[in-house]
Amino acid sequence: MDILSGLNARQIEAVTLPHRSALILAGAGSGKTRVLTSRIAYLIQKEGISPHAILAVTFTNKAAREMNARISAMIPVNLRGMWIGTFHGLCNRLLRAHHRDASLPETFQIMDSADQLSMVKRVIKALNVNDEKYPPKQMQHFINAQKEEGIRPHEISVFDSVTRTQFEIYSAYEEQCNREGAVDFAELLLRAYELLSRNEILRRHYQGRFAHILIDEFQDTNRLQYKWIRMLAGEGTAVFAVGDDDQSIYAFRGADTGNMRSFERDFHVEEVIKLEQNYRSHGNILDAANALIRHNSGRLGKNLWTSDAGGEKLRYYQAPTDQLEADYIVEEIRALHAEGVELSGIALLYRSNAQSRVLEHALFSSSLPYRVYGGLRFFERLEVKHALAYLRLIHSPDDDGALLRIINFPARGIGARTVESIQFSAGDRSLWAAACDMKPSSKVGEFVRLIQSMREACSGASLAFMVETAIEMSGLKAHYRLEKDGEDRIENLEELVNAAAAFDQEENPLVEFLSHAALEAGERQSGEGSDAVQLMTVHSAKGLEFHTVFISGLEEGLFPHGNSMNEAKGLEEERRLMYVAITRARRKLYLTSAQSRMLHGQVNYNIPSRFLSEIPEELIQHVGAPLEAEQKPVHAERKTPWKIGANVFHAKFGEGVILACEGGETGQVQIRFRRAGVKWLALEYANLIAI
Repeated sequence: MDILSGLNARQIEAVTLPHRSALILAGAGSGKTRVLTSRIAYLIQKEGISPHAILAVTFTNKAAREMNARISAMIPVNLRGMWIGTFHGLCNRLLRAHHRDASLPETFQIMDSADQLSMVKRVIKALNVNDEKYPPKQMQHFINAQKEEGIRPHEISVFDSVTRTQFEIYSAYEEQCNREGAVDFAELLLRAYELLSRNEILRRHYQGRFAHILIDEFQDTNRLQYKWIRMLAGEGTAVFAVGDDDQSIYAFRGADTGNMRSFERDFHVEEVIKLEQNYRSHGNILDAANALIRHNSGRLGKNLWTSDAGGEKLRYYQAPTDQLEADYIVEEIRALHAEGVELSGIALLYRSNAQSRVLEHALFSSSLPYRVYGGLRFFERLEVKHALAYLRLIHSPDDDGALLRIINFPARGIGARTVESIQFSAGDRSLWAAACDMKPSSKVGEFVRLIQSMREACSGASLAFMVETAIEMSGLKAHYRLEKDGEDRIENLEELVNAAAAFDQEENPLVEFLSHAALEAGERQSGEGSDAVQLMTVHSAKGLEFHTVFISGLEEGLFPHGNSMNEAKGLEEERRLMYVAITRARRKLYLTSAQSRMLHGQVNYNIPSRFLSEIPEELIQHVGAPLEAEQKPVHAERKTPWKIGANVFHAKFGEGVILACEGGETGQVQIRFRRAGVKWLALEYANLIAI
């Protein structure tokens, strides 16, 4: 086949570049995978480059397999000699080939995340360190973060007791790994980098071997990955980096958009080739994406365009409540499906995992099949199941399954042998009855008293209060607060409180709620293996595309997320995330928000996301009920009697300082409270006092 057939002029320019390093700025839907594979095929077939002299780096094994298959279909050449894979896969290959030089046994073992956490726990226990002050999962993240920065234990600056203990744990962990001949994922890259760094003969060998290095998703590389690429690239190596700085959304994983600027400088890039023609979306969708992302500074700069027509305007619906927002989305999905759009071609995107609960319930109630892409449905999530188990045990002491799930979660020193002895002594009785027979001073006795205290605290209370009490008293929230990635889990637990609040008027709220949770967690409506609506976070949607996309929850504090509001880099990453969300849509794009949303079991009043005002009005069609007379359009400027920086007092949340103001006397203010963190409050109900 003709390798260049069907490529546009800029794609051909990238594929046929002479032997020099280049940065390919590939916009969403611009055919970057085809350009990468065509470049490799061109080098082999037209330039006579041996596959043995090519190194191609991807970010997933799936992408590597797909690239291999595409190249094989394009040219009849054996690709076995070509190195193609993920950073971790390629580093593993390098270390296996040179294990002695890397000071590793020939059969070194690679630990997955669970294996690594288990070793960290053993090390902490051996050092007799307080695992509440230094939680194993938090220390695991600390160790990985140090390695990703290229920092060994002896390079850590020790300036207080905390950093000293962290150093001791990291150092003991590294010694244990060396004794067992085991490496974690972060170690693969660091060990491979160090191997090339100190072994000049080996480094020169690979620099001479790889005449061409090609890297996909370059905007997602971290500092150590970039340094590894620089180490492998010799003077005669041409590095072909393909990426899009506007789609860099993984800063929380260490991705550094600055690598693209550094690449231009370090590899003397003469020209950035921009792939701006989009083959995915209609013009109005691309115009909206372009207008939005222009608000970010320091971009390399590009403008997506399409030869297709403008298509339909973006539809914006502002619902009075989050429930009505979900109902609107479901009705639109029904109408689209009736028009012939497959359910699997419809994606429902949200910023935070916890948002899926209301949406799932609306889909479930309407008998529309759905699938949560890259994750679990709300009531299947681990932290939610733990919280429900506490509620089940409060309701029914004879629930053995609930007891077994939570008797040692969060960890309270009740091991497997103790549980076995409870099961043995129970006989025909419930495990709870056997647990009550244990010594009051024992760990099991403490657990029994905890459940009894929770039962007393919940007696006669509302269901929302019961759920909140169970989450707090059980220690679940405190447990996840100590995890680096625990924020999502805490948000899911808080969403469980919202879910419970809807059942407070039932005759038997707890029983009805537990039955509801069990039904929605069941097999029905899972959408597995069928035509089903796709639910996912925006992060999970990267790399995918759909006929129709709904972006829900477009409110300040939700999207952009409240945690990003106080720093420019955080807000710019949120805007890139919104850009990614918009560019997933091929034909139709819906934007939705809610004037009020349940949060912590209480109604919160929200203002529309600033991202809506950054999209030109002429591209948006407002749908649904008209806004109330006193409420101004999304794009209008509004004044407030409160000033940013003012100190205030709130009856529930205490003292705080105003970070942002929107609207008049019936508007909203964003406040950072000393104890409660950042919150948006409606002035009409907040009753703030100036201090």
